[in-house]
Amino acid sequence: MMSETERSERDAALQSLEPTGEGLEFSSRTPLWVQIVKWGSIGLSIVVLGWMAQQIIEAGHWLMVSMVGFIALCVIAVYATRRAIPAKYLFPGVLLMLLLQIWPLVYTVQISFTNFGDGHISSKEEAIASITSNSVREVEGSSRYALNIAVPEGSDVATGDVAYLLTDAEDNYYVGTLDGLEELPADGVEAGPTGRIISAPGWTTLTPQQVNERSADLADFGVPVFDDAGEQTAGIKQVGLSEAFVGTPTKVYDEEADTITDTVTGTVYVAEDANFVPENGEGAALPQGWREFVGFDNYTSAFTNPTLREGLTKVFVWNVFFAAFTVGATFILGMAIAILMNDERLKGKAIYRSILILPYALPIYVTALVWASMFNQDFGLINGLFGLDIPWLTNAWWARAALLLTNLWLGFPYWFIVCTGALQAIPNDVKEAAQIDGAGPLTTIRKVIMPLLLVAVGPLMIASFAFNFNNFSLIWLFNQGGPFVGGQSSIGSTDLLISLAYRLALGGATPSFGFASAISVIIFFLVATISYFGFRQTAALEDVN
Repeated sequence: MMSETERSERDAALQSLEPTGEGLEFSSRTPLWVQIVKWGSIGLSIVVLGWMAQQIIEAGHWLMVSMVGFIALCVIAVYATRRAIPAKYLFPGVLLMLLLQIWPLVYTVQISFTNFGDGHISSKEEAIASITSNSVREVEGSSRYALNIAVPEGSDVATGDVAYLLTDAEDNYYVGTLDGLEELPADGVEAGPTGRIISAPGWTTLTPQQVNERSADLADFGVPVFDDAGEQTAGIKQVGLSEAFVGTPTKVYDEEADTITDTVTGTVYVAEDANFVPENGEGAALPQGWREFVGFDNYTSAFTNPTLREGLTKVFVWNVFFAAFTVGATFILGMAIAILMNDERLKGKAIYRSILILPYALPIYVTALVWASMFNQDFGLINGLFGLDIPWLTNAWWARAALLLTNLWLGFPYWFIVCTGALQAIPNDVKEAAQIDGAGPLTTIRKVIMPLLLVAVGPLMIASFAFNFNNFSLIWLFNQGGPFVGGQSSIGSTDLLISLAYRLALGGATPSFGFASAISVIIFFLVATISYFGFRQTAALEDVN
């Protein structure tokens, strides 16, 4: 039992740790520089998030603005108080997980339910504006503008939204975008002798070479001109590198009927399947379509597409074998070398280990291309060195063997590193006990070392399987999934599901990101299912401990 004196001393000690009336005693012991760093970091985070919100506002993504604001509030709530200590450590990881893993997954699923792809990227309103602006023809007798092409300051000149910097005959400056024509303040604008704008605040002008590289975008670009009622009455189009003309659109949109009429030919286009198609059914649809929800159409196409359906089983079986064989072969080779390098009698182990991890250190972009050239039937190193004439890259089975050998060389250093660390964590007492019981080297490896290794590397093997199941880089760099047999060019003999999906969805003349997203979601569920059963099997290995 605690005496009265001891109890009083304990209560006094506890009271000395409690907050005082003038503030927490802890804060008085906190160095000033720590407080400065803390509040400076919080302030810097808020400034960066505020800048991001401003950029997103200009882009018109209001939902993202709300998310950035919520993140800013979380930063203040978590780090500006002394409460929620665990959250201060968990918040960065949770935030990065949401931004880099959860959000891309959700966005991919969302895209898979749309027709998002080439010709169906923008909204319907933007598609109509592009159609009408692109159909502008010059009005006879109208004056022209001095023109320069620009993108918003800070944007990539190769991908940023293009705009016209215009100067009229009275030296007034304008900025022309898909949203219309806006007057440009003269302050800070630098113009040449002809009135052509050379530089303007907030805009980056393009060089002639950059304009030429953006010619495909500029061909479909035009600035709509609206009247007071908001109806488009004319448009401005580029002619050459330094001039633009005012014209009237030859394709006119009727909002009530939801149709577009070509005033030159008289053809009426109606909205159908996210495109404007001729009402009489004769002729092609207008090239500009729009993005819309299509339900499960992409998933239905994935299983009813004749090319994909016929080759799906073959590709899936090869895909599973490729991933499983790669993991098993690289693990066995890496483990064997690690056991050899772990022998205390071996001299110069540091040098050997450095050499053995070189394949892992080299970029796959280089190694895949080098190995592909080495397997060349006529000029490759392998056939030339051994006097062979094997069609490594043109025969389906030899191509698969070449790919497995290449991936074995690329993958074993990883398992060598992992197994080296795991072996050094195994107590010597365990191996000595096995020797005392009469176990030989192979028995010790099989019944003692292997089970203990699998406890540590089992989850890593599942992760490696998932990686190789979607090893697009190696397949595409090595031989792009070939060779192609049977007179077709859609399904290659070494294609994985991911490379097949890329070719069918994105490799054609009209890429479909929606269809590619649907294939990706299907692959995700396949890998998740296989990984689930794999983790259930590795859970049994925990009994080894």
